[in-house]
Amino acid sequence: MTENGIVVVAAIIERSDRRLLIGQRRRNDSSPLKWEFPGGKTRPGESDEAALARELGEELGVTLVKSVQIWKVVHKYAETAAPLEIRFFAAELESTEIQPTVFEQTAWVLPRELSEYDFLAANRELVANLATGRIKPGELLGASNNRGKGE
Repeated sequence: MTENGIVVVAAIIERSDRRLLIGQRRRNDSSPLKWEFPGGKTRPGESDEAALARELGEELGVTLVKSVQIWKVVHKYAETAAPLEIRFFAAELESTEIQPTVFEQTAWVLPRELSEYDFLAANRELVANLATGRIKPGELLGASNNRGKGE
């Protein structure tokens, strides 16, 4: 990451019915009512996976089983002093039963429905790739299962 930049991790969680979890920021948050993928800032010395597990536990009350990085973007919002490096991970959870604590609302949507939601600017290119099927989180997680197994 660039000097003084902030690293953010975000989870692309796909259920067995191919629906993806998205959350809407609260109306009193920065970028109010914009949609995003669950996650948050890493703490100093914290690995991406540890940060992702912590954030998913805090925001959704879920346990991360495994993750694989699928996208990265550096974005500078006008209201922030430093650029954000956002690392997106396909994430597998112990259970997709969630108890959201930080969102105005959450939704499970099909990839093709993502364009109907007003996402944060830094998410838009990934959203387009998910919506068109160029990136398939479940397949990428599955591929990571097969590494080192002769496949």
